[in-house]
Amino acid sequence: MNKDQVEGRVDQAKGKVKEVTGKVVGNEKLQGEGVGDQAAGKVQSTYGDTKEKVKDAIKSGADKL
Repeated sequence: MNKDQVEGRVDQAKGKVKEVTGKVVGNEKLQGEGVGDQAAGKVQSTYGDTKEKVKDAIKSGADKL
């Protein structure tokens, strides 16, 4: 697991907390920020996942040599 995967998943969790808190207190701005944070976290974690897949594919290819 790499830094982008971890940070992305943490941002997703923080965004969910913000979204739920915004719903509970009736703050649409906070709720919207939470949704945005979740989306940004998803992008970052997906980027990290892709980096890991590429790294694994390169390693797998090198092992075949």
